[in-house]
Amino acid sequence: MPVHTFTPEGMFQPVPYHHVSVATGSRYVNIAGQIARDENANRLAPGDLAGQLAHALRNTAKGLAGAGASFADVVRLRFYVTGWEPAMYADFMRGIESVVEELAIPQPLPPLSCIGVDYLFEPDVLVEVEAEAVLE
Repeated sequence: MPVHTFTPEGMFQPVPYHHVSVATGSRYVNIAGQIARDENANRLAPGDLAGQLAHALRNTAKGLAGAGASFADVVRLRFYVTGWEPAMYADFMRGIESVVEELAIPQPLPPLSCIGVDYLFEPDVLVEVEAEAVLE
């Protein structure tokens, strides 16, 4: 596996992700922002953050698989969340945890950022997921 994730001594804990990833390989994979829509742009999830995040991660997994990758190859995740407030953290984590086993998402997660934004692609889109992966 070309990706090694870790948290060096002296970096704050606990967080549900590693602070560092080191990857070696010759193929760099970028997955564009994924939302809770099917291949026909139909909404897949209820209007809540956890449900939309779970489906966006499923779409991210499809994109990774299309490139011959999986979440084990991901070196960085980026989440854009509309109207982010710290009170949303529990719903955010519930969305991730609901698909960890189904999608074989490593725990702790790879390095990630959760970025609050005013709005996304469409008014009902609450979350968008981007992924970067490296393959040998």
